[in-house]
Amino acid sequence: MRRLRVATCQINTVVGDLHGNVDKIINVLGRAEAGGADVAVFPEMSVCGYPVEDLVLKTGFVEDCEVALSEVAAATTGRCAAVVGFVGGRRNIHNAVALCAGGEVVTVHNKRLLPNYSVFDENRYFTPGTDALDLVEINGVRCGIVICEDLWSPTGPILEQARGGAEVILCPNASPYRQGKALDRDMVVSTRAADNSVYIVYANQVGGQDELVFDGGSVVFDHQGRLLARSPQFTEHLMFCDLDVVPSYRKRRLDPRGELTATPDLPVITVSTASEVSRELVDSPITPPLDPYEELWEALVLGTRDYVVKNGFSRVGIALSGGIDSTIVTAIAADALGAANVHCVLMPSRFSSDHSLSDSEKLCANLGVEYRTIPIEPAHASFLDMLAPSFEERPTDTAEENLQSRIRGVLMMALSNKLGWLILTTGNKSETSVGYSTLYGDTAGGYAVIKDLWKTQIYQLCRWRNHRAGTELIPESIIDKAPSAELRPDQRDDQSLPPYDVLDAILALYVENDLTGTEIKDRGFDPDTVDRVVRLVDVAEYKRRQNPPGVRVSGKAFGRDRRMPMTNRYRG
Repeated sequence: MRRLRVATCQINTVVGDLHGNVDKIINVLGRAEAGGADVAVFPEMSVCGYPVEDLVLKTGFVEDCEVALSEVAAATTGRCAAVVGFVGGRRNIHNAVALCAGGEVVTVHNKRLLPNYSVFDENRYFTPGTDALDLVEINGVRCGIVICEDLWSPTGPILEQARGGAEVILCPNASPYRQGKALDRDMVVSTRAADNSVYIVYANQVGGQDELVFDGGSVVFDHQGRLLARSPQFTEHLMFCDLDVVPSYRKRRLDPRGELTATPDLPVITVSTASEVSRELVDSPITPPLDPYEELWEALVLGTRDYVVKNGFSRVGIALSGGIDSTIVTAIAADALGAANVHCVLMPSRFSSDHSLSDSEKLCANLGVEYRTIPIEPAHASFLDMLAPSFEERPTDTAEENLQSRIRGVLMMALSNKLGWLILTTGNKSETSVGYSTLYGDTAGGYAVIKDLWKTQIYQLCRWRNHRAGTELIPESIIDKAPSAELRPDQRDDQSLPPYDVLDAILALYVENDLTGTEIKDRGFDPDTVDRVVRLVDVAEYKRRQNPPGVRVSGKAFGRDRRMPMTNRYRG
């Protein structure tokens, strides 16, 4: 039996911040070294951040990444090797990982399987690796290296390395969050470990990057598919785990599938380390996964915090209406940035109810956030006077209603310019799907916190947040009231839309599962309602293209995931 101490280095990098990322990697590497690790595994593209998108088209960027990698390599002069992700190459650009030890880059592995689905566009940027694989012997243990997607295929590089004699697989990752993803990852890693009789060290990125949020949750599984260690989600974490590596060749050679027999060993590079030191066995953590509501909430909080902070803002502004959407955005922002950095603006009109103002004031008091009130009636009246000659003899309709929203948008952007706030918009996925929002009004802002949450989810999350707080943090009067835009007397959302439980069910099938209207009707939904909802979704595509980015938490979000043509006559 040989013992290998591994460290998973779950860090939050910033795309393009090469100096900052390198400093963080070297700092964490020093802590891993102090903890007696033989090898420290960092996330995919940890030197440059992930995803880098069109930055890789800049020749200077790729060259700078390789220079930054050399700085990391120079820091590996102790006993601890480092597995670090970067972008490299000259004529062909690769998503690559370097194993660094002894102050130099020992070997480089290029990612072979490039995902080109969902939010991934790696075939656009990278050339798949084709070089022969080699193994690295660290402290007497033969280790293979695969990168993220390489692990998901049962017949990919992990199988080749296991056949060739690997005992431990080191796997850097940048696996973005979606609901339920953590459990899916655990199942895949466990299966690959058991099928190939290898230990797997899976180090995942954490943090927000534009619309994506990475949840961490790094794991280590043994050669029988048993969980040895798991890092917490949504926070940076350095995790140590001792692997007592036992020979697995007999099990592989007797594999009934016959896939692992009579396979030559891969070349082995031996990494020199300092002399063996006395180390007590570490107690590796197995942090349980978060429950679904807490996981979703923490994803929204982290995605919002990182977008705000990484883009140089410290304070945010929110148009607070007393409705459920602006309420949950305010609560998320307070958790993400601290109440002192959240500023709410109440902008009542002639149609605003008294309870909307009182509910908003109570929410702000509960959260400890600052608010101000700017009535829009003077501006509304002036605009109506100016437009009267053009609107003459035409009935009142959505033009007058949307005018109020656009006045509020103008005010919020003025406050943003003057006070340096990033404006958080409050549109949810249900309303964004069917265009139930005012372009250049309530869509005006810099980040859309809840753009990937269905309306029904928002009510559930608000109730959960109160439960976690152990108090009525979000006033029940907000949760219980009928949703309304309050742009005309006695307005309710269900006058313009189907009830949200019906609407969300149809939208989930059409938007996230790509069913046609006919297929949805076959599931028992009212045909007229389905036709109406499908038409609303299709004609609102131009609006969605102009909306700000927001946190992606589902399996198919508007933006990077769902890319439909704006000019489109297909109705299914």
